[in-house]
Amino acid sequence: MSPLFIAAIIVVYFAGLIFISYLTTRKLDSQSFYNGNKKSPWYIIAIGMIGTSISGVTFISVPGWVMTSQFSYLQMVLGYLLGYFVIANVLMPLYYRMNLTSIYTYLEERFGFWSYKTGASFFLISRIIGASFRLFLVSIVLQKLVFEPLGVPFWVTVTATIMLIWLYTFKGGIKTIIWTDLIQTIAMLSAVVLSLVLIKNALDLSFFDMVSKVYHSEYSRMWFFDDPNSKNYFWKQFLGGAFTTIVMTGLDQDLMQKNLACKNVKDAKKNMYSYGFMFLPINLMFLSLGALLGMYAHAQGIQIPANTDQLFPMLATGGYFNVSLGIIFIIGIIAAAYASADSALAALTTSFMIDILNGNKLEGDKLKRTRTRVHLLMSLALVLVIIIFDAVNNDAVISAVFTVAGYTYGPLLGLYAFGLFTPYAVKDKVVPYLAVLSPVICYILSSNSVEWFNGYKFGFELLILNGLIMFLGMLLFNEGRAKRHKF
Repeated sequence: MSPLFIAAIIVVYFAGLIFISYLTTRKLDSQSFYNGNKKSPWYIIAIGMIGTSISGVTFISVPGWVMTSQFSYLQMVLGYLLGYFVIANVLMPLYYRMNLTSIYTYLEERFGFWSYKTGASFFLISRIIGASFRLFLVSIVLQKLVFEPLGVPFWVTVTATIMLIWLYTFKGGIKTIIWTDLIQTIAMLSAVVLSLVLIKNALDLSFFDMVSKVYHSEYSRMWFFDDPNSKNYFWKQFLGGAFTTIVMTGLDQDLMQKNLACKNVKDAKKNMYSYGFMFLPINLMFLSLGALLGMYAHAQGIQIPANTDQLFPMLATGGYFNVSLGIIFIIGIIAAAYASADSALAALTTSFMIDILNGNKLEGDKLKRTRTRVHLLMSLALVLVIIIFDAVNNDAVISAVFTVAGYTYGPLLGLYAFGLFTPYAVKDKVVPYLAVLSPVICYILSSNSVEWFNGYKFGFELLILNGLIMFLGMLLFNEGRAKRHKF
Protein backbone atom coordinates (compact mmCIF):
# COMPACT_ATOMS: atom_id res chain seq x y z
CA MET A 1 0.00 0.00 0.00
CA SER A 2 1.14 3.51 -0.74
CA PRO A 3 2.21 5.48 2.37
CA LEU A 4 0.36 8.52 1.01
CA PHE A 5 -2.82 6.46 0.69
CA ILE A 6 -2.56 5.30 4.32
CA ALA A 7 -1.80 8.86 5.44
CA ALA A 8 -4.96 10.02 3.65
CA ILE A 9 -7.00 7.39 5.56
CA ILE A 10 -5.58 8.69 8.85
CA VAL A 11 -6.36 12.33 7.95
CA VAL A 12 -9.97 11.49 7.03
CA TYR A 13 -10.35 9.45 10.21
CA PHE A 14 -9.21 12.27 12.49
CA ALA A 15 -11.30 14.80 10.58
CA GLY A 16 -14.33 12.70 11.45
CA LEU A 17 -13.41 12.67 15.15
CA ILE A 18 -12.91 16.43 15.18
CA PHE A 19 -16.34 16.87 13.57
CA ILE A 20 -17.90 14.73 16.32
CA SER A 21 -16.09 16.88 18.88
CA TYR A 22 -17.66 19.99 17.33
CA LEU A 23 -21.14 18.48 17.53
CA THR A 24 -20.76 17.48 21.19
CA THR A 25 -19.20 20.69 22.54
CA ARG A 26 -21.69 23.33 21.47
CA LYS A 27 -23.40 23.53 24.87
CA LEU A 28 -20.95 22.97 27.70
CA ASP A 29 -20.57 23.83 31.36
CA SER A 30 -17.78 23.18 33.88
CA GLN A 31 -18.88 19.60 34.60
CA SER A 32 -19.29 18.44 31.00
CA PHE A 33 -15.56 17.74 30.71
CA TYR A 34 -15.53 15.48 33.79
CA ASN A 35 -18.82 13.58 33.75
CA GLY A 36 -20.87 14.75 30.74
CA ASN A 37 -23.40 16.22 33.23
CA LYS A 38 -24.39 12.61 34.03
CA LYS A 39 -26.70 12.56 31.01
CA SER A 40 -24.93 10.00 28.82
CA PRO A 41 -26.92 6.90 27.72
CA TRP A 42 -25.59 3.78 29.46
CA TYR A 43 -25.66 1.66 26.29
CA ILE A 44 -23.54 4.20 24.38
CA ILE A 45 -20.99 4.19 27.23
CA ALA A 46 -20.96 0.37 27.32
CA ILE A 47 -20.07 0.09 23.63
CA GLY A 48 -17.47 2.86 23.81
CA MET A 49 -15.76 1.25 26.81
CA ILE A 50 -14.92 -1.75 24.65
CA GLY A 51 -12.72 0.49 22.52
CA THR A 52 -11.13 2.02 25.61
CA SER A 53 -10.24 -1.41 27.02
CA ILE A 54 -8.99 -2.94 23.76
CA SER A 55 -5.90 -0.94 22.85
CA GLY A 56 -3.95 -1.13 19.62
CA VAL A 57 -1.59 -3.52 21.40
CA THR A 58 -4.52 -5.90 21.97
CA PHE A 59 -5.53 -5.62 18.32
CA ILE A 60 -2.03 -6.67 17.27
CA SER A 61 -1.01 -8.98 20.12
CA VAL A 62 -4.04 -11.14 20.99
CA PRO A 63 -4.09 -12.87 17.56
CA GLY A 64 -0.34 -13.42 17.96
CA TRP A 65 -0.71 -14.94 21.44
CA VAL A 66 -2.65 -17.82 19.90
CA MET A 67 0.60 -19.11 18.36
CA THR A 68 2.15 -19.62 21.81
CA SER A 69 -0.71 -19.70 24.34
CA GLN A 70 -3.60 -21.10 22.27
CA PHE A 71 -7.01 -19.96 23.58
CA SER A 72 -5.90 -19.85 27.23
CA TYR A 73 -6.70 -16.12 27.33
CA LEU A 74 -10.41 -17.01 27.53
CA GLN A 75 -9.78 -18.31 31.06
CA MET A 76 -8.79 -14.77 31.99
CA VAL A 77 -11.80 -13.31 30.17
CA LEU A 78 -14.09 -15.47 32.33
CA GLY A 79 -12.35 -13.98 35.36
CA TYR A 80 -13.15 -10.54 33.97
CA LEU A 81 -16.86 -11.34 34.32
CA LEU A 82 -16.43 -11.96 38.06
CA GLY A 83 -14.51 -8.69 38.33
CA TYR A 84 -17.24 -6.73 36.57
CA PHE A 85 -19.83 -8.19 38.97
CA VAL A 86 -17.77 -6.96 41.96
CA ILE A 87 -17.35 -3.49 40.42
CA ALA A 88 -21.07 -3.17 39.69
CA ASN A 89 -22.19 -4.25 43.16
CA VAL A 90 -19.43 -3.00 45.48
CA LEU A 91 -17.55 -0.08 43.94
CA MET A 92 -20.08 1.74 41.77
CA PRO A 93 -22.71 2.09 44.52
CA LEU A 94 -19.98 3.62 46.69
CA TYR A 95 -18.89 6.09 43.99
CA TYR A 96 -22.45 7.20 43.26
CA ARG A 97 -23.36 7.44 46.95
CA MET A 98 -20.41 9.78 47.51
CA ASN A 99 -21.10 11.64 44.22
CA LEU A 100 -17.44 11.38 43.19
CA THR A 101 -15.81 12.98 40.17
CA SER A 102 -12.37 11.54 40.88
CA ILE A 103 -12.66 8.11 42.52
CA TYR A 104 -9.51 8.73 44.59
CA THR A 105 -11.20 11.37 46.75
CA TYR A 106 -12.73 8.37 48.58
CA LEU A 107 -9.26 7.66 50.01
CA GLU A 108 -9.03 11.12 51.57
CA GLU A 109 -12.36 10.79 53.35
CA ARG A 110 -11.61 7.24 54.45
CA PHE A 111 -7.93 7.51 55.48
CA GLY A 112 -6.52 11.00 55.04
CA PHE A 113 -4.39 13.30 52.90
CA TRP A 114 -1.35 11.07 52.27
CA SER A 115 -3.39 8.00 51.35
CA TYR A 116 -5.40 10.11 48.91
CA LYS A 117 -2.34 11.63 47.23
CA THR A 118 -0.65 8.21 47.10
CA GLY A 119 -3.60 6.59 45.32
CA ALA A 120 -3.92 9.44 42.81
CA SER A 121 -0.16 9.58 42.17
CA PHE A 122 0.07 5.86 41.56
CA PHE A 123 -2.78 6.10 39.05
CA LEU A 124 -1.09 9.01 37.24
CA ILE A 125 2.24 7.17 37.01
CA SER A 126 0.61 3.92 35.89
CA ARG A 127 -1.64 5.49 33.30
CA ILE A 128 1.01 7.80 31.80
CA ILE A 129 3.45 4.91 31.36
CA GLY A 130 0.75 2.44 30.28
CA ALA A 131 -0.89 4.75 27.73
CA SER A 132 2.51 5.83 26.39
CA PHE A 133 3.66 2.22 26.04
CA ARG A 134 0.55 1.21 24.10
CA LEU A 135 0.74 4.25 21.83
CA PHE A 136 4.47 3.69 21.32
CA LEU A 137 3.95 0.17 19.97
CA VAL A 138 1.21 1.30 17.58
CA SER A 139 3.19 4.40 16.55
CA ILE A 140 6.14 2.19 15.61
CA VAL A 141 3.90 0.19 13.26
CA LEU A 142 2.49 3.36 11.64
CA GLN A 143 5.95 4.93 11.43
CA LYS A 144 7.36 1.98 9.48
CA LEU A 145 4.32 1.67 7.20
CA VAL A 146 3.58 5.34 6.54
CA PHE A 147 5.70 8.11 7.92
CA GLU A 148 9.23 6.76 7.59
CA PRO A 149 8.84 6.28 3.80
CA LEU A 150 7.57 9.87 3.66
CA GLY A 151 10.65 11.13 5.52
CA VAL A 152 8.75 12.19 8.66
CA PRO A 153 10.80 11.79 11.90
CA PHE A 154 9.30 9.64 14.66
CA TRP A 155 9.05 12.51 17.16
CA VAL A 156 7.00 14.53 14.64
CA THR A 157 4.65 11.58 14.10
CA VAL A 158 4.10 11.14 17.84
CA THR A 159 3.70 14.86 18.58
CA ALA A 160 1.23 15.39 15.74
CA THR A 161 -0.81 12.34 16.76
CA ILE A 162 -1.10 13.37 20.42
CA MET A 163 -1.92 16.95 19.44
CA LEU A 164 -4.75 15.69 17.22
CA ILE A 165 -6.13 13.75 20.19
CA TRP A 166 -5.77 16.91 22.31
CA LEU A 167 -7.60 18.91 19.67
CA TYR A 168 -10.77 16.81 19.73
CA THR A 169 -10.79 16.24 23.53
CA PHE A 170 -9.59 19.46 25.19
CA LYS A 171 -12.96 21.18 25.17
CA GLY A 172 -15.54 18.45 25.62
CA GLY A 173 -13.54 15.93 27.64
CA ILE A 174 -15.56 12.88 28.65
CA LYS A 175 -18.70 14.16 26.91
CA THR A 176 -16.90 14.10 23.55
CA ILE A 177 -14.96 10.90 24.26
CA ILE A 178 -18.10 8.88 25.00
CA TRP A 179 -19.29 9.54 21.42
CA THR A 180 -15.92 9.36 19.63
CA ASP A 181 -15.20 6.06 21.39
CA LEU A 182 -18.55 4.71 20.22
CA ILE A 183 -17.50 5.38 16.61
CA GLN A 184 -13.99 4.04 17.18
CA THR A 185 -15.28 0.86 18.83
CA ILE A 186 -17.62 0.21 15.90
CA ALA A 187 -14.72 0.82 13.49
CA MET A 188 -12.43 -1.55 15.43
CA LEU A 189 -15.00 -4.36 15.71
CA SER A 190 -15.91 -3.97 12.03
CA ALA A 191 -12.21 -4.32 11.20
CA VAL A 192 -11.99 -7.60 13.14
CA VAL A 193 -15.13 -9.03 11.51
CA LEU A 194 -14.02 -8.01 8.00
CA SER A 195 -10.55 -9.46 8.63
CA LEU A 196 -12.14 -12.77 9.63
CA VAL A 197 -14.26 -12.74 6.46
CA LEU A 198 -11.31 -11.97 4.15
CA ILE A 199 -9.07 -14.65 5.66
CA LYS A 200 -11.94 -17.17 5.67
CA ASN A 201 -12.47 -16.47 1.97
CA ALA A 202 -8.73 -16.77 1.26
CA LEU A 203 -8.83 -20.25 2.85
CA ASP A 204 -11.94 -21.05 0.77
CA LEU A 205 -14.05 -21.86 3.84
CA SER A 206 -17.73 -21.41 4.57
CA PHE A 207 -18.71 -19.88 7.91
CA PHE A 208 -19.41 -23.29 9.46
CA ASP A 209 -16.21 -24.73 7.98
CA MET A 210 -14.30 -21.84 9.55
CA VAL A 211 -15.83 -22.50 12.97
CA SER A 212 -15.05 -26.21 12.68
CA LYS A 213 -11.47 -25.60 11.52
CA VAL A 214 -10.78 -23.19 14.38
CA TYR A 215 -12.39 -25.50 16.94
CA HIS A 216 -10.35 -28.52 15.83
CA SER A 217 -7.11 -26.65 15.21
CA GLU A 218 -3.92 -27.01 17.25
CA TYR A 219 -4.48 -23.49 18.58
CA SER A 220 -7.91 -23.90 20.17
CA ARG A 221 -7.13 -25.45 23.56
CA MET A 222 -8.91 -23.33 26.20
CA TRP A 223 -8.55 -25.07 29.56
CA PHE A 224 -5.28 -25.61 31.42
CA PHE A 225 -5.69 -27.46 34.73
CA ASP A 226 -2.65 -29.74 34.57
CA ASP A 227 0.36 -27.63 35.64
CA PRO A 228 0.05 -25.16 38.56
CA ASN A 229 3.55 -23.84 37.76
CA SER A 230 2.46 -22.71 34.29
CA LYS A 231 1.36 -19.13 33.63
CA ASN A 232 -1.59 -20.61 31.71
CA TYR A 233 -2.92 -22.57 34.72
CA PHE A 234 -6.68 -22.01 34.95
CA TRP A 235 -6.96 -20.66 38.49
CA LYS A 236 -4.05 -18.28 37.98
CA GLN A 237 -5.66 -16.80 34.90
CA PHE A 238 -9.24 -16.82 36.20
CA LEU A 239 -8.45 -15.15 39.54
CA GLY A 240 -5.84 -12.91 37.89
CA GLY A 241 -8.49 -11.79 35.39
CA ALA A 242 -11.00 -11.03 38.15
CA PHE A 243 -8.58 -8.94 40.21
CA THR A 244 -7.03 -7.29 37.15
CA THR A 245 -10.51 -6.11 36.17
CA ILE A 246 -11.25 -4.83 39.67
CA VAL A 247 -8.10 -2.68 39.76
CA MET A 248 -7.71 -1.71 36.09
CA THR A 249 -11.39 -0.88 35.65
CA GLY A 250 -12.98 -0.39 39.07
CA LEU A 251 -10.01 1.42 40.66
CA ASP A 252 -8.93 3.23 37.50
CA GLN A 253 -10.15 6.79 36.89
CA ASP A 254 -9.94 6.23 33.15
CA LEU A 255 -12.69 3.64 32.82
CA MET A 256 -14.72 4.61 35.89
CA GLN A 257 -15.01 8.21 34.70
CA LYS A 258 -17.23 6.98 31.88
CA ASN A 259 -19.36 4.93 34.27
CA LEU A 260 -19.83 8.00 36.45
CA ALA A 261 -21.27 9.81 33.42
CA CYS A 262 -24.41 7.63 33.59
CA LYS A 263 -27.62 9.16 34.94
CA ASN A 264 -27.68 6.99 38.06
CA VAL A 265 -26.17 3.86 39.60
CA LYS A 266 -28.87 1.65 38.06
CA ASP A 267 -27.85 2.71 34.56
CA ALA A 268 -24.17 2.39 35.50
CA LYS A 269 -24.77 -1.23 36.50
CA LYS A 270 -26.53 -1.94 33.20
CA ASN A 271 -23.53 -0.44 31.43
CA MET A 272 -21.08 -2.58 33.40
CA TYR A 273 -22.95 -5.85 32.88
CA SER A 274 -23.42 -5.21 29.15
CA TYR A 275 -19.82 -4.18 28.69
CA GLY A 276 -18.60 -7.23 30.62
CA PHE A 277 -20.63 -9.78 28.70
CA MET A 278 -19.64 -8.25 25.34
CA PHE A 279 -16.01 -8.96 26.19
CA LEU A 280 -16.38 -12.74 25.83
CA PRO A 281 -17.53 -12.93 22.16
CA ILE A 282 -15.23 -10.05 21.17
CA ASN A 283 -12.13 -11.76 22.54
CA LEU A 284 -13.26 -15.04 20.99
CA MET A 285 -13.24 -13.22 17.64
CA PHE A 286 -9.69 -11.96 18.22
CA LEU A 287 -8.48 -15.44 19.17
CA SER A 288 -10.25 -17.01 16.18
CA LEU A 289 -8.57 -14.43 13.97
CA GLY A 290 -5.21 -15.54 15.39
CA ALA A 291 -5.98 -19.20 14.65
CA LEU A 292 -6.99 -18.37 11.06
CA LEU A 293 -3.84 -16.32 10.55
CA GLY A 294 -1.76 -19.27 11.76
CA MET A 295 -3.60 -21.68 9.45
CA TYR A 296 -3.21 -19.31 6.50
CA ALA A 297 0.53 -18.94 7.15
CA HIS A 298 0.99 -22.73 7.25
CA ALA A 299 -1.12 -23.25 4.12
CA GLN A 300 0.96 -20.70 2.18
CA GLY A 301 4.32 -21.84 3.55
CA ILE A 302 4.87 -18.50 5.29
CA GLN A 303 7.17 -18.63 8.29
CA ILE A 304 5.56 -17.29 11.47
CA PRO A 305 7.76 -14.56 13.00
CA ALA A 306 9.59 -15.32 16.25
CA ASN A 307 7.81 -12.27 17.67
CA THR A 308 4.22 -13.40 17.04
CA ASP A 309 2.95 -9.82 17.52
CA GLN A 310 4.25 -9.20 13.99
CA LEU A 311 2.12 -11.91 12.35
CA PHE A 312 -1.07 -9.89 11.78
CA PRO A 313 0.70 -6.69 10.58
CA MET A 314 2.99 -8.76 8.31
CA LEU A 315 0.15 -10.65 6.60
CA ALA A 316 -2.15 -7.61 6.40
CA THR A 317 0.33 -5.17 4.88
CA GLY A 318 3.01 -7.37 3.33
CA GLY A 319 1.29 -8.11 0.02
CA TYR A 320 -0.03 -11.54 1.04
CA PHE A 321 -3.65 -10.35 0.60
CA ASN A 322 -5.27 -7.70 -1.54
CA VAL A 323 -5.13 -4.11 -0.37
CA SER A 324 -8.49 -4.28 1.44
CA LEU A 325 -7.08 -6.26 4.40
CA GLY A 326 -4.30 -3.70 4.80
CA ILE A 327 -6.81 -0.83 4.89
CA ILE A 328 -8.97 -2.69 7.41
CA PHE A 329 -5.91 -3.41 9.56
CA ILE A 330 -4.83 0.25 9.58
CA ILE A 331 -8.30 1.47 10.52
CA GLY A 332 -8.54 -1.20 13.22
CA ILE A 333 -5.30 -0.37 14.98
CA ILE A 334 -5.95 3.38 14.75
CA ALA A 335 -9.43 2.95 16.23
CA ALA A 336 -8.22 0.63 18.99
CA ALA A 337 -5.17 2.76 19.85
CA TYR A 338 -6.84 6.15 19.94
CA ALA A 339 -10.04 5.05 21.67
CA SER A 340 -7.74 3.99 24.50
CA ALA A 341 -5.49 7.06 24.31
CA ASP A 342 -8.17 9.78 24.26
CA SER A 343 -9.90 8.27 27.27
CA ALA A 344 -6.59 8.03 29.16
CA LEU A 345 -5.82 11.68 28.38
CA ALA A 346 -9.16 12.85 29.78
CA ALA A 347 -8.74 10.73 32.90
CA LEU A 348 -5.20 12.01 33.50
CA THR A 349 -6.44 15.58 33.17
CA THR A 350 -9.34 14.95 35.56
CA SER A 351 -7.18 13.26 38.19
CA PHE A 352 -4.40 15.88 38.04
CA MET A 353 -6.91 18.74 38.18
CA ILE A 354 -8.93 17.41 41.10
CA ASP A 355 -6.48 15.23 43.05
CA ILE A 356 -3.28 17.23 42.70
CA LEU A 357 -4.41 20.84 42.06
CA ASN A 358 -7.75 20.73 43.95
CA GLY A 359 -9.31 22.09 40.78
CA ASN A 360 -12.82 21.30 42.01
CA LYS A 361 -12.53 24.50 44.06
CA LEU A 362 -11.94 26.65 40.96
CA GLU A 363 -14.72 28.36 39.02
CA GLY A 364 -15.40 30.21 35.77
CA ASP A 365 -12.59 31.31 33.49
CA LYS A 366 -9.88 30.30 35.96
CA LEU A 367 -11.18 26.72 35.97
CA LYS A 368 -11.31 26.64 32.16
CA ARG A 369 -7.77 28.08 31.76
CA THR A 370 -6.27 25.74 34.33
CA ARG A 371 -7.97 22.67 32.87
CA THR A 372 -6.81 23.56 29.34
CA ARG A 373 -3.22 23.93 30.56
CA VAL A 374 -3.35 20.64 32.46
CA HIS A 375 -4.80 18.87 29.42
CA LEU A 376 -1.90 20.21 27.35
CA LEU A 377 0.59 19.21 30.07
CA MET A 378 -0.70 15.63 30.13
CA SER A 379 -0.50 15.51 26.32
CA LEU A 380 3.12 16.65 26.42
CA ALA A 381 3.88 14.08 29.13
CA LEU A 382 2.64 11.31 26.83
CA VAL A 383 4.74 12.66 23.95
CA LEU A 384 7.85 12.85 26.15
CA VAL A 385 7.52 9.31 27.53
CA ILE A 386 6.94 7.85 24.04
CA ILE A 387 10.03 9.67 22.72
CA ILE A 388 12.04 8.34 25.68
CA PHE A 389 10.89 4.79 24.86
CA ASP A 390 12.07 5.31 21.29
CA ALA A 391 15.44 6.72 22.44
CA VAL A 392 16.02 3.77 24.79
CA ASN A 393 15.25 1.41 21.88
CA ASN A 394 15.57 -1.68 24.08
CA ASP A 395 12.58 -4.00 24.19
CA ALA A 396 13.63 -5.58 27.48
CA VAL A 397 14.01 -2.22 29.25
CA ILE A 398 10.75 -0.82 27.88
CA SER A 399 8.78 -3.96 28.77
CA ALA A 400 10.28 -3.91 32.27
CA VAL A 401 9.18 -0.29 32.75
CA PHE A 402 5.66 -1.17 31.59
CA THR A 403 5.61 -4.19 33.91
CA VAL A 404 6.69 -2.08 36.88
CA ALA A 405 3.93 0.42 36.06
CA GLY A 406 1.46 -2.46 36.21
CA TYR A 407 2.71 -3.30 39.69
CA THR A 408 1.48 0.04 40.97
CA TYR A 409 -2.13 -1.13 40.77
CA GLY A 410 -1.45 -3.58 43.61
CA PRO A 411 -1.23 -0.88 46.29
CA LEU A 412 -4.53 0.58 45.01
CA LEU A 413 -6.12 -2.85 45.45
CA GLY A 414 -4.81 -3.04 49.03
CA LEU A 415 -5.92 0.51 49.84
CA TYR A 416 -9.50 0.03 48.67
CA ALA A 417 -9.81 -3.47 50.14
CA PHE A 418 -8.69 -2.18 53.54
CA GLY A 419 -11.06 0.76 53.31
CA LEU A 420 -14.08 -1.28 52.24
CA PHE A 421 -13.69 -4.43 54.30
CA THR A 422 -12.19 -3.29 57.62
CA PRO A 423 -13.44 -0.71 60.15
CA TYR A 424 -9.94 0.54 60.91
CA ALA A 425 -8.14 3.83 60.41
CA VAL A 426 -4.47 3.78 59.39
CA LYS A 427 -1.33 5.79 60.11
CA ASP A 428 -1.79 7.99 57.09
CA LYS A 429 1.83 9.12 56.70
CA VAL A 430 3.03 5.50 56.52
CA VAL A 431 0.85 4.67 53.49
CA PRO A 432 3.21 6.12 50.79
CA TYR A 433 6.07 3.97 52.10
CA LEU A 434 3.92 0.84 52.14
CA ALA A 435 2.74 1.60 48.59
CA VAL A 436 6.35 1.67 47.36
CA LEU A 437 7.49 -1.34 49.40
CA SER A 438 4.68 -3.65 48.24
CA PRO A 439 5.48 -3.67 44.48
CA VAL A 440 9.22 -3.81 45.19
CA ILE A 441 8.73 -7.01 47.24
CA CYS A 442 6.55 -8.45 44.46
CA TYR A 443 9.11 -7.61 41.80
CA ILE A 444 11.85 -9.37 43.78
CA LEU A 445 9.65 -12.43 44.31
CA SER A 446 8.66 -12.57 40.64
CA SER A 447 12.26 -12.22 39.43
CA ASN A 448 13.44 -15.11 41.63
CA SER A 449 10.37 -17.34 41.83
CA VAL A 450 11.70 -20.10 39.56
CA GLU A 451 14.81 -20.50 41.71
CA TRP A 452 13.19 -19.97 45.11
CA PHE A 453 9.90 -21.85 44.63
CA ASN A 454 10.82 -25.00 42.65
CA GLY A 455 10.14 -23.68 39.18
CA TYR A 456 7.00 -21.70 40.02
CA LYS A 457 6.31 -18.81 37.65
CA PHE A 458 4.13 -15.93 38.73
CA GLY A 459 1.41 -14.81 36.37
CA PHE A 460 -1.44 -12.40 36.91
CA GLU A 461 -1.88 -13.69 40.46
CA LEU A 462 1.05 -11.46 41.39
CA LEU A 463 -1.42 -8.57 41.48
CA ILE A 464 -3.35 -10.36 44.26
CA LEU A 465 -0.15 -10.88 46.25
CA ASN A 466 0.77 -7.21 45.75
CA GLY A 467 -2.60 -6.07 47.11
CA LEU A 468 -2.35 -8.53 50.02
CA ILE A 469 1.07 -7.21 51.07
CA MET A 470 -0.31 -3.65 51.01
CA PHE A 471 -3.38 -4.75 52.98
CA LEU A 472 -1.27 -6.51 55.65
CA GLY A 473 1.05 -3.50 55.91
CA MET A 474 -1.93 -1.24 56.58
CA LEU A 475 -3.28 -3.73 59.10
CA LEU A 476 0.09 -3.66 60.88
CA PHE A 477 -0.01 0.16 61.07
CA ASN A 478 -3.71 0.55 61.83
CA GLU A 479 -4.91 3.03 64.47
CA GLY A 480 -7.96 1.18 65.70
CA ARG A 481 -11.50 1.72 64.60
CA ALA A 482 -12.18 4.78 62.48
CA LYS A 483 -14.21 7.40 64.34
CA ARG A 484 -16.67 7.73 61.46
CA HIS A 485 -16.66 4.68 59.27
CA LYS A 486 -19.56 5.66 57.00
CA PHE A 487 -18.60 3.82 53.83
